[in-house]
Amino acid sequence: MSVYKDLKRGTWYTKFRYKDWKGETKWITRRGFPTKREASAWEQNFQIQQNQSIDMSFADFLKVYENDLRLRLRESTWQTKENIIHSKLIPHFGKKAMSEIKASDVIQWHNEMLRHRHEDGRPFAPSYLKTLHNQLSAIFNHAVRFYDLKTNPARKAGNIGTEKGIEMKFWTKKEYQVFSVAMMDKPVSFYAFEMLYWCGIREGELLALSMEDFDFERQTVHIRKSYQRIKNQDIITDPKTPKSKRFIKMPDFLCEEMQEYFNLLYGLKPNDRIFPVTKHYLYNEMKRGVQAQGLERIRIHDLRHSHVSLLIDMGFSAVAIADRMGHESIDITYRYAHLFPSKQTEMAERLNIEREDGNNFGKESRP
Repeated sequence: MSVYKDLKRGTWYTKFRYKDWKGETKWITRRGFPTKREASAWEQNFQIQQNQSIDMSFADFLKVYENDLRLRLRESTWQTKENIIHSKLIPHFGKKAMSEIKASDVIQWHNEMLRHRHEDGRPFAPSYLKTLHNQLSAIFNHAVRFYDLKTNPARKAGNIGTEKGIEMKFWTKKEYQVFSVAMMDKPVSFYAFEMLYWCGIREGELLALSMEDFDFERQTVHIRKSYQRIKNQDIITDPKTPKSKRFIKMPDFLCEEMQEYFNLLYGLKPNDRIFPVTKHYLYNEMKRGVQAQGLERIRIHDLRHSHVSLLIDMGFSAVAIADRMGHESIDITYRYAHLFPSKQTEMAERLNIEREDGNNFGKESRP
């Protein structure tokens, strides 16, 4: 036994021998663990990293994977990974040794995921199947790159699913204005949806906003953080990407509306959230407004698509829109290409003119 009770402090500690990278035997002691289980888990994780044996089980390697990556990822990103790991990967691969998992094992897992049905009979969406496979492949890639696993069996097995996600929908300006009327009975809801539609910001960006993010003289709102609700805790993180940190210019009417909203807030500190609700609250409010006004149901994120659609319709370029949305211009061009007005007819007409000019030049050159 290498885990002991510290009777003086009332905590647990672990003390054990290990061999360092030179092959020399050394003692290590770590104190201050609240429980015996935590002390034992720390020792086990330490031994795994020292051994770095790819013969360890898939479940044990995941402890190494978490230790290597968790601090590098946003908490929400890790939570997504963790959910897939525990619900979809460990039940199938957990007891197998990393070095013994073959492409055929991955194919069997593929088939299991393809056969899965929800309670209402629906299968997993193609985009979700692709996400599951990508998470598994990422784990094996990590083992190949850093722990000398020879090959990635998930890559050898091939992918499942497709990248095609949920269909992009959007409201016209008139449809949004009809919806906003139903929100006027609740100031938090009305002003929140005004920000979402007229600025095109993400839900997390909206819910992280505080008074200090607004500059009404310059008519800007500073997007520099994001809100997540994780394990019943409010978490404020950096935005989705470095490009997401940006200043958004607000139209005059929106500046006036937000100043009206601020006058309704009492005792709020400059760095307190001005929309102290959750994404679930916004979901329910959108559902209420849609039902009240008889509108087509869209996702809250589709308000962001609606904003882009409006800007395209107003004639703004992909570069200008990308700057406002916190995207790269190539992303806007690719994702919303079908919304930009077609230039095909204009191209054909210009080519006709070029051809005619060339023919005239040829005629003039003949003797």
